[in-house]
Amino acid sequence: QVQLVESGGGLVQPGGFLRLSCAASGLIFRFNVMNWYRQAPGKQRDLVATITSGGSTNYADSVKGRFTISRDNAKNTVYLQMNSLKPEDTAVYYCNANRGINNYWGQGTQVTVSS
Repeated sequence: QVQLVESGGGLVQPGGFLRLSCAASGLIFRFNVMNWYRQAPGKQRDLVATITSGGSTNYADSVKGRFTISRDNAKNTVYLQMNSLKPEDTAVYYCNANRGINNYWGQGTQVTVSS
């Protein structure tokens, strides 16, 4: 059974930082494209960052230069380092693993940016 477990969310002031983690089990992690999505209240779920099995990365324009996605295949874990956080980054952040037709989601972790 595939499990993705996110952690690291919380309340942070504008300009602050957080590091999200997503621990994966039940899949061959190194073969999967790993993504971070986020969903704000009343809005659709949007792709934030992607890292391929080869380590290539891609980011939404809104987070470029502030967020960094990385992976540790030895630990079956993907990370999202979030710096210079803004109130508009407030959302539930979801980890996603994708390989072909297989697509898995974590339960999400809340990030709130507020003074």
